[in-house]
Amino acid sequence: MVKLQDSEETLNATFQALADPTRRKILMQLVSGEATVLELAEPFQMSLPGISKHLKVLEKAGLIEKGKAAQFRPCRLKVEALQEANQWLEQYKKLWEERLDRLDAYLTELQKSKGNY
Repeated sequence: MVKLQDSEETLNATFQALADPTRRKILMQLVSGEATVLELAEPFQMSLPGISKHLKVLEKAGLIEKGKAAQFRPCRLKVEALQEANQWLEQYKKLWEERLDRLDAYLTELQKSKGNY
């Protein structure tokens, strides 16, 4: 039961972190490789402490990690938390695909039956 609770807490933290557009943009910057806080802050009209708060949320959610390279402490993307969120979403994707397939089959049958009148 502890594992399920841990997994749920991880998902909650991931989705909470992803709910903010600034944090999503920061993650998109990190897709191309690691970056310093100054580099990550550059596109935003926000103070460094403001960016740091966003980075702390992302780090707490396990979406990024900070390196230990001298003063710069470059940030890098961690994909594990995103993979877990994707797996959770995947089950709903399958559900909706099945429902849409059934709707498509129903509409096809409906069109065929209308053609018989």
